[in-house]
Amino acid sequence: MKRQIATLMAVLATLCALAQQTYQYVTRNDSTHLLLDVYRPANPRADHACVLYMFGGGFYLGERNSEHVVLGCQRLADRGFTVVSIDYRLGLRDADLAKANLFNVHSYFENAVSVAVQDCSAAIAWICNHADELAIDTSHIILTGNSAGAISVLQTDYCRANSLPDAAELPQSFKPLAVVPYAGGIICRNSKLHYATEPAPTCFFHGTADRIVNYKRLRSSLSTSQFGADRVAKEFSRKGFDHWVLRFDGLGHEVASYLPYTIEEFVAFVDAVEAGRHMDYDAHCTDSRFVPTEWSKRTVFDLYLRNNVAN
Repeated sequence: MKRQIATLMAVLATLCALAQQTYQYVTRNDSTHLLLDVYRPANPRADHACVLYMFGGGFYLGERNSEHVVLGCQRLADRGFTVVSIDYRLGLRDADLAKANLFNVHSYFENAVSVAVQDCSAAIAWICNHADELAIDTSHIILTGNSAGAISVLQTDYCRANSLPDAAELPQSFKPLAVVPYAGGIICRNSKLHYATEPAPTCFFHGTADRIVNYKRLRSSLSTSQFGADRVAKEFSRKGFDHWVLRFDGLGHEVASYLPYTIEEFVAFVDAVEAGRHMDYDAHCTDSRFVPTEWSKRTVFDLYLRNNVAN
């Protein structure tokens, strides 16, 4: 009987860890009501940290509660994080991609990233305004996402560090505890990567063969470039900004889906930030579980100009 009770208690604890509630938050520019899901841990971390999660999907597909996102949120909640998975406006959902070409696709993409950053900022403001209800510490908010979501969280911190308008909704003096992008990049006008103030400590996960969110640099126009983990990490090293970069040799955009399978690395990075360590860590990662898929072959041309869809 005691063993049965213990088993029942363990099951109930697991169910509590995965408990999820849905709320609304409001965007800044057009007052669109968007949904977010909150996953509350059974055993919260001592620092009451909160993770904001943005899904991927090329800015025209994806949901906050897709199977892959839920798995990642559950595993983060299992490790004591309160997790907030948000919907955001998909700037390419209504775009006529059939009319896109190599000369104008960058304008479609820049607008989609801009909208996503505005919504990320509004969601962060909602989290801060509900900190007591969520039982979280607003100085311990971590931003993470995959693919389009990874771009969005990196870009949000980039806009914050440079006081750009898309991040105007962020609470005054807000700075993420950390940013953890899975196959993300930063969009820079004037083709120059620049930080006016210090970015949050960042842990980059990226495949060295990624040609959807380019691992190095993709010039999308004469005045705009997308910088991937390789180039952003070099800038972090040059400026002495705290970061890890985990390079998956020979892999492409499949790395965007690795959050549920790299929780140990995620937690280790957050703990190192929490401990106040100065970090410039560069690793080439190999693991028999991680092998090339069709995503190692696909390019951004496949994604947008041929109307294929990112996971």
